[in-house]
Amino acid sequence: MSPVTASAIETTPHARTNRPNVTSVGTIVWLSSELMFFAALFAMLFTIRSVTIGQHGEDAWPGAHLDLPLSAFNTTILVLSSVTCQIGVFKAEAGKVGRDGGILNVARWGLREWYILTLIMGTYFVCGQGFEYYKLVTEQGLTFSSSAYGSVFYLTTGFHGIHVIGGLVAFVFILGRTYAAKRWTHEQATSAIVVSYYWHFVDIVWIGLFAAVYLLDL
Repeated sequence: MSPVTASAIETTPHARTNRPNVTSVGTIVWLSSELMFFAALFAMLFTIRSVTIGQHGEDAWPGAHLDLPLSAFNTTILVLSSVTCQIGVFKAEAGKVGRDGGILNVARWGLREWYILTLIMGTYFVCGQGFEYYKLVTEQGLTFSSSAYGSVFYLTTGFHGIHVIGGLVAFVFILGRTYAAKRWTHEQATSAIVVSYYWHFVDIVWIGLFAAVYLLDL
């Protein structure tokens, strides 16, 4: 099956779509369950923090020196990836899948280019988080079993990282469909939009985690 060209996709009668109704409602319900899961992680974080401070004093928490500049930069990249993702959604709604200009002409980009950029930025975030894990283990000896703080830190940020990786896989799937499909359909546009809901969700959750884990104990 040969890849479609940008011009062929844009002229397809079914290329334009509005935001999904039933699908979006189902997605929001599912994300609500995910929100409850992360709410439980936040509750665990604050409970263990309170107990640890109550038993051992303020100096017992946090149990490691976190690299705030590195995490702040990673957070900025992740937040900006939500912007690029949303621009891709606007292109999907307009039926513009591929660029119709030079690669440096950002104004002529389509869904594909904006989602590739989002994928790169999300991958950078995951790699940055992995690099911080490496530094914490090798330089400070902070592991999952070394302390209550280590357990909470790796559980909260690790589960979020898994969700980010899930979003990256979804982007790869959507991008693969844009190359494999003969024409851009309403169903494909709906899939692209639903993925954006998920991506915005993991971004918002991370902002909360960043504030609770990195900023609360400054």
